[in-house]
Amino acid sequence: MTAIALDPYTKSDIVSIFAMTSEPNAPETSPHDPETTPQAPETPNEPLPSFGFNLYAEKVNGRFAMIGFAALMLLEIITHQDFFTWLGLR
Repeated sequence: MTAIALDPYTKSDIVSIFAMTSEPNAPETSPHDPETTPQAPETPNEPLPSFGFNLYAEKVNGRFAMIGFAALMLLEIITHQDFFTWLGLR
């Protein structure tokens, strides 16, 4: 690994150059100051959709099963016939 020499400028010269380019009334803060660095909002770690048997697929499958079961109960209450009569098995 080769070192790059800053021949015409010293470290203090570079710092003063950057200080001159900043806004005149801006507060002097460190780029690593936790009060001034923007923080990303914390998002919950939710599982992403993927193939195979995983937690996300099981949740979606369970939700569709609950919707289907509720629809079947509603169908039987409205028509006064059970599911097997609807299929023609009785």
